[in-house]
Amino acid sequence: MKNIIIITGASSGIGMEFARQMDGYFTNIDEFWLIARREEPLNRLAGELQHRSRVFPMDITRKSELDLLEDTVIEQNAAVRMLINCAGYGLMGYFCEQEPEGELGMIRLNCEALTDMTHRMIPYMRRGSRIIQLASSAAFLPQPDFAVYAATKSYVLSFSRALGQELKSAGIYVTSVCPGPVDTPFFDIAESTGSTLSVKKYTMVSAESVVALALKDSYHKRPMSVCSLPIKAFQVLSKAVPHGVVLKAMELMKIKGL
Repeated sequence: MKNIIIITGASSGIGMEFARQMDGYFTNIDEFWLIARREEPLNRLAGELQHRSRVFPMDITRKSELDLLEDTVIEQNAAVRMLINCAGYGLMGYFCEQEPEGELGMIRLNCEALTDMTHRMIPYMRRGSRIIQLASSAAFLPQPDFAVYAATKSYVLSFSRALGQELKSAGIYVTSVCPGPVDTPFFDIAESTGSTLSVKKYTMVSAESVVALALKDSYHKRPMSVCSLPIKAFQVLSKAVPHGVVLKAMELMKIKGL
């Protein structure tokens, strides 16, 4: 049986960083399976890694392509020891001013594809396998000007927490990663349609630190991984203060250009 790690969104940002940080460890893993739409950066990443890597340039929102991936798992007699779902994107700006396809695309990729991928791969896991789902601190409360993205990440967080409870008896552990702003190409896409609060960028952290903590939290079977003190404080605030009050404060900050 071949032991594999599957990483979606591996062509850049956090997904790429997961592959790089895990490369020096996990000696019981036979192959990394790297998934993203863009083949060239996947090939470059595979060339950097010491582990044998298999590249899957594919769109995971397409059922036919997920069918082919699952067929390959079966053909290779592969055991999925880790599934790391990083594929996703966000768009900022007023909801009514956005193109519907972009908003619906976030739901298809951030929610539907993640759910489909997870559902398909669980049967090929065994005790001790782990799932890491990339959510966001945006999941903690509604986000005006980021409405659909925050809603999709709230779904990922809720789904992951419930799934982790269901799979505990099978010895499969789920960790939902909830970073704040991360220094990746994410904002190149997100800010093409709007802009975020300036203060959020003061809390920006590196992909390296997010991934290092996520791997540590996954190893310790923790259901959530929240990187940096400001974002941990934001998580506490979102639980302790009514959301209406927080949303009003965010509106005032926007008016003042913060």
